[in-house]
Amino acid sequence: MNKMKILITGNLGYIGPNVIRQLRQSRPDAELIGYDTAFFANAVTTIDPLPERELKAQYFGDVRAIPEFVFAGVDAVIHLAAVSNDPMGKAYEDVTMQVNHLASVAVARNAKKAGAKAFVYASSCSVYGFAEDDARTETSSLNPLTAYARSKVATENDLKSLAGKDYTVTCLRFSTACGMSPRLRLDLVLNDFVASAIALKKINILSDGTPWRPLINTKDMARAMDWAIGRDTANGGPYLIVNVGTDSWNYQVKDLALAVQRAMPGVEVSINKNAAPDKRSYRVDFSLFRKLAPQHQPIHDLAGTVQELKSGLEAIGFADANFRESRLIRLKMLNNLKASGYIGDDLHWK
Repeated sequence: MNKMKILITGNLGYIGPNVIRQLRQSRPDAELIGYDTAFFANAVTTIDPLPERELKAQYFGDVRAIPEFVFAGVDAVIHLAAVSNDPMGKAYEDVTMQVNHLASVAVARNAKKAGAKAFVYASSCSVYGFAEDDARTETSSLNPLTAYARSKVATENDLKSLAGKDYTVTCLRFSTACGMSPRLRLDLVLNDFVASAIALKKINILSDGTPWRPLINTKDMARAMDWAIGRDTANGGPYLIVNVGTDSWNYQVKDLALAVQRAMPGVEVSINKNAAPDKRSYRVDFSLFRKLAPQHQPIHDLAGTVQELKSGLEAIGFADANFRESRLIRLKMLNNLKASGYIGDDLHWK
């Protein structure tokens, strides 16, 4: 099905460029359409041409009000658009539910109405919240601790009624994203550690380093989405929730810092042994994803991803010791747009 028409919402973010690249490689005849509000469009971190050159069309607008014509002829939707992390969700809690929950369900409903056959939702393993015991499976109890995680749970629940034999809905519960991208974010744990190592020669772990996190390279996220838009209903059913990652990528935070230190000798690692316990700690079981998508398993490892980040940041001359106040931190970018009068508290462009 190379000649699919695929709509990618939120494509001008961190993950979108690698999704575009993956789809263009695996489906060279596909018609790729992007739709994004463009908050982060100029946060480019590559010396290569803009990734959107691979698209047939790029539309700009709010995901809460996608015009009907955008869905015309679309065979599949990859829905990335979201208020995309816990700090942003805390600062914009009402908007997070509007965008991540209500708008996501509306996009899925409108895509189905327009004749699409597949909807892929970028969910998150953060729905598990805190779990000290066994690795979480798709049937484990959920413990969403933040507005972001709660919005993901609510959307998963509401998407179920839309699925059927002619419309597959796949909720991909992704591990924590990491790795280089043409629109890199540095508000993610591994990316932050590599940036700190380059710019500061030091990594400060704010917790005691013991919380568990599953991680995944964004390129492997893209491969999973490529699989999901093409999967048959016999492979997982019309409605599927699946953890996406690999068991070997369940790491404690301190292990991530030490991996960066190994790649960049001379970098100091500081652990806050007196920190209050981090409530977000969980390991995840990915056996269902291995069973359903054996040809689309993650192929990137931690050491290679650290090196990829190091090389990518060095290629653009990154040396910003104050990067946590920069446009590469999504909440800072939103707050700066608001302070400059470009967007309102509701995150609509003025």
